[in-house]
This record gives sequence, C-alpha cells and structure tokens, in this order.
Amino acid sequence: MFVIKKRSIIIVSALILTIIAFIVCFGSMSALAAGETSVSGIKIVLDAGHGGIDGGVTGVNTGVKESEINLAIVRKLEKYLTEAGFGVVLTRPSDAGLYGVATGSLKKKDMQKRKEIIHAAKPDLVVSVHQNKYSLSSRRGAQLFYKKGDEMSAKLAECVQNSFNDMPESVKKYSPLTGDYYILNCSEYPSVIAECGFLSNPQDESLLITEEYQYKVAYSIFKGIVSYLAETSAKFKV
Repeated sequence: MFVIKKRSIIIVSALILTIIAFIVCFGSMSALAAGETSVSGIKIVLDAGHGGIDGGVTGVNTGVKESEINLAIVRKLEKYLTEAGFGVVLTRPSDAGLYGVATGSLKKKDMQKRKEIIHAAKPDLVVSVHQNKYSLSSRRGAQLFYKKGDEMSAKLAECVQNSFNDMPESVKKYSPLTGDYYILNCSEYPSVIAECGFLSNPQDESLLITEEYQYKVAYSIFKGIVSYLAETSAKFKV
C-alpha cells in the first residue's frame, strides 16, 4: 500500500481542521440547508467512468480496461474521504454498468442514471474519474476538465490539478481545461473530470495498473478536494 509521507499528513490534517472550524460556525452549502454543522455534512459524489460492457479505453501493453482502473481509484479515494469524515456517494460501486437491462441506447441510459444519482445526492461537489488516450504514445500525465464559465468547478479543477502536478511522478505540469461533457453539464454542482493518466503511454499504464500508484492518485485527488473546500469556505454564507 502507498505510504503517506508525514509532511503530507500534517498539511492535509491542517486543511481538514480549517474546514471543521469553519463548518462549526457556518456549515457547507449543503449542510446549511440541512442544519448540519460537521464534516460529515459535506457530501461528495465519486463517479467511476464507464463500466459493464463499456470498458472505456484500454492499456497499450496490457489491454487493461479503463473502467477497472477508474473503479479501483474511486474505491481508494472513497476510503480516504470517509475516514476523514466526509459523506460519499458512488455512482458506480461495482464493475457493472448503470444501464439496467441491456437493451436500447445503453450509453444514454447509463449516463442518465449517473445524473439521477447526482441529483438525488445533492452533493457539494462531483469528481468523475477517468483515464486518457492519445494518438501520440509519448503524451502522459494527469489532467482536469471542468465546464466553461463555472467558477466553482474551475476552482475545484485547479486545486486537484495542482495536487496532481505536485506528485513526484508528474513529468508534465498541466493546467485544467474546459470540456463539454455530459457529466459536467448534467447538474449545477461543482463538477470535474479527473483524467488520471494516459493508457496509451507505456509508462503511465505501468504505474496505473499498480495498487500503490492508484493509492497515490486517490490521495492526490483527496488533497485537491480538501484544498478546494478550504479555499472556498469564505464563500459559504449563512
């Protein structure tokens, strides 16, 4: 298992304490409406992209399915978040797709179900985990996407991207990009897509298939989420 460095624990713990201190006084956006005043009042939806017969992209060497890596990272991220006291909702908790009976437009049914889960959860933010692919096998690294014109989603993308860029394995420092994707457009909640690496790149693929690196990726997203909540807490109003 990935061993978290002591310095990182101290930094994240300090950020969490900042959030707790603020929430005790004001609460998160969702917690305010519910009258909750604890970290558990902050709810996060984690979306493992693809699933079922839709495996997503595949690894250039091993043929590993993107959907498997997405779920593995989401499960590890869920662990970090729940242990810190946050509420977590998964759109896809297993390898199965969300389309129900395999008839008609499966992709449309799958995405509609994800939308329904997000709207039912009424979360403070949404993170959709994916893996990338590119025609040039030299392209590698993690990159965030958010909806154009959405200030809160842009801030969330920036915080998670910065966390990715701080990883020792990060050979290229990316900036978040805007994207016109269903999961970003289907709700009013701050939402990002985290493309954790390129399965078309042999180096990225060799890292992403290991449990140790999946823990590192999950922890980087976790740190980005905590950083986002700490930075935006002043915008929460009573």
